[in-house]
Amino acid sequence: MEAGHISIHAENILPIIKRWLYSEKEIYIRELVSNAADAILKLQKLSLLGEVKTEVPDAAITLTIDKPGKRLIISDTGLGMTADEIKKYINQVAFSGLHDFLDKYKDKDDSQQVIGHFGLGFYSSFMVASKVEIDTLSYKEGAVAARWSCDGSTAFELSESDRKEVGTSIILHIGDDSAEMLESETIKGLIHRYCAFIRYPIKLADSGEVLNETRPLWTRSPTELNDKDYIDFFQKLFPGSPDPLFWIHLNVDYPFNLKGVLYFPKLKHELDASQGEVKLYCNQVYVADNTKELIPEFLTLLKGVIDCPDLPLNVSRSYLQNDPTVRKISEHITKKVADKLSGMAKTERETYAKFWDDIHPFIKFGMLRDHKFFERMQDYLLFKTADGEHLTLDQYKEKMTGKVEDGTVIYASDPKAQVSYLRLLKEEGMEVVIADTMIDQHFIPYFEMQTGRKWKFKRIDSDLSEHLLEGAKPDIVVDAKDKATTTEKIDKVFRDNLDQQQVKIRVESFKSDKVPAMLLIDENARRLKDMARSNGAMAAFAVGMPEERTLVVNQNSPAIKNLIKLSQTFNRHEEVKLMVNQIFDLAWLQQGEFSAEMMQSFIDRSAAILGRLGVSDVLLAQ
Repeated sequence: MEAGHISIHAENILPIIKRWLYSEKEIYIRELVSNAADAILKLQKLSLLGEVKTEVPDAAITLTIDKPGKRLIISDTGLGMTADEIKKYINQVAFSGLHDFLDKYKDKDDSQQVIGHFGLGFYSSFMVASKVEIDTLSYKEGAVAARWSCDGSTAFELSESDRKEVGTSIILHIGDDSAEMLESETIKGLIHRYCAFIRYPIKLADSGEVLNETRPLWTRSPTELNDKDYIDFFQKLFPGSPDPLFWIHLNVDYPFNLKGVLYFPKLKHELDASQGEVKLYCNQVYVADNTKELIPEFLTLLKGVIDCPDLPLNVSRSYLQNDPTVRKISEHITKKVADKLSGMAKTERETYAKFWDDIHPFIKFGMLRDHKFFERMQDYLLFKTADGEHLTLDQYKEKMTGKVEDGTVIYASDPKAQVSYLRLLKEEGMEVVIADTMIDQHFIPYFEMQTGRKWKFKRIDSDLSEHLLEGAKPDIVVDAKDKATTTEKIDKVFRDNLDQQQVKIRVESFKSDKVPAMLLIDENARRLKDMARSNGAMAAFAVGMPEERTLVVNQNSPAIKNLIKLSQTFNRHEEVKLMVNQIFDLAWLQQGEFSAEMMQSFIDRSAAILGRLGVSDVLLAQ
């Protein structure tokens, strides 16, 4: 038997590893199982190269839970180690067996990459174990089995073993603070989380139950899969989630190795990023969830899995931030998503339109965040009209030719509140698109700017189309005393009685007599205020910013005609004032909700008007 001290650079490295190397102690099972898979892959590769003289055993990783003995044993049928290799790859923490292995065989067939290595990954076992043993027999001819043990200090013991089978067993003497690692359900859960798709079967020794899927969907060819296969796999990854809308199967061999499946989920609400989860794997071994440096920010709304063998298992954030391959992978994923969407828009238009309401927030977010994605998707944007039809901007332009200025797009931001505006435009055959999501207020001005102002979006309440107004006609004198015309009289009545002093007054003749007045908000001023409101630093400033509102009064409305008659009646000033402010509030209601103060004022005024109906000479029709 040999005894000695592990060759390391700092006397306290094992406690540091145990406490700080990994954020979660259960990660040890990923490291040890991936090492076992690595050892099996190495043996298989050496066998193909003719360097293994004995029969290669069936690939298997076996987990044995010895609860009475407080031991968890992870065994593999891999290439094993000699005593000298243990000294080099286990005792000398600064070295890695993987590096030497790749150097030796770098000029031979390397179609299969090798993951994991004995070294710091192995030492993660001390996060749950008070003592660790290695029982191993190398594949090499004439090799002697060896047994290594260490109690977590720098001291170790190395002796011969009576092991007969080629391979390695890692025996973990589970510490009292990790007793849950001796529960089969705990181990099953950890395998499901970290090793569910390891390429070799992982079995429980007592039952023979296989805990993993050795050939996950992303490693298979799309030609051998159907929709049910993709949906079933999605439910395996994210049990209980609603079925995805559609998906993208990634399979790249050059200039980097990348496989995976990205699913487009049905969002619970706009930009529900909490739903997104793209799991990162390395050669079928789990690495992390939602690694934002690898997955473009706007794609964090998606769900799925990406397998990138070019990344190390112990991937760090700083590594991802600085690695050029990571940037290329991120760009490629963006391109594949754009290709899928644009291809669907061109060849499966009905399907694309059907999904549009669910996918447009993330598409717009992507266009805001990634200029290349913007360029690829700008011709495939759809806009849903008030009638539920999905149109491209060119199709909208064709429908509105002669009705609005070329390139102008009329949109509604709140179809329910703006129903009066929508009704008037619909009566005149005008098309209105719906842009009622939170992201639209950011996306619309950005889209206008990026397309060189080719398109100009105008909210439905920012101006009145000439198609809603009657043509020019003579203005009739309604007050012989001061020669006031209808327009002038209406203007004066509203200016004299409206409590909202900052509102501009404009009198027009609508084709329809159903609406007494409409409230318009200047598009540019409103956008500026919205922008300030959404900016945390300017939110307070936004409160004091004025909104340029214009009350457009419809002189063809029966309510306005009655108001003029009432204003010419002796001693009815109070009723006139009530009507003017009630008309204004009705116009305000067409845009959105009242504040609590405005609501109370509206209720009180409505009650006052109803109380006067019985004695009024004029029917206060609204």
